Amino acid sequence: ASLPCYSESNTDAQRGRGVFQRSIQALKDLNGVGYGVEGSGLTLDLMYNPGGAFLPPAQTNLEAAYRSELGDTYGIDFTRLITLTNMPIKRFADELHRTGKTEEYMKLLIENFNPAAANGVMCRDLVSVSWDGKMYDCDFNQQLDLPMPREKGDGGGGPLTVFDVDALSRLTGRRLAVDNHCFGCTAGA
Repeated sequence: ASLPCYSESNTDAQRGRGVFQRSIQALKDLNGVGYGVEGSGLTLDLMYNPGGAFLPPAQTNLEAAYRSELGDTYGIDFTRLITLTNMPIKRFADELHRTGKTEEYMKLLIENFNPAAANGVMCRDLVSVSWDGKMYDCDFNQQLDLPMPREKGDGGGGPLTVFDVDALSRLTGRRLAVDNHCFGCTAGA
């Protein structure tokens, strides 16, 4: 579940008026059927991303603040908090361009490259599939329509699809489709 902040004013400023209260109700409903509740075996991960052109704070500290605020104020439990850097794509890229901050933000991402973070990026063990079967290395590449590259032995032409692959093991060790937005997944803590 994506919840950009544990405060109503920050969440509504980023996502729109009323989003926070609807999100709180959805989280309560999920807790009500066991998601995020210790011992249930059902996980509930929350996603945080900053409300601007800066890196997220340390995940451990922010998770403690989320647990305190959401637990004490709303009685909400969750499994873990995942922090996500804003990707310089789509709406956020448009905002950076409008405000003249694209170069500054890209410099921030590059200067904060973290090799340890690169080991845990989603493109290393995730496959994202579009409605028509096209395969992508990550959700962000799917948003940009940057499909998995074909390699020798894949046959056919055009983007690689689920119809071209008979086993996920065939995807292990392949080249990844990368672009400047990938610095977002490798920046910071």
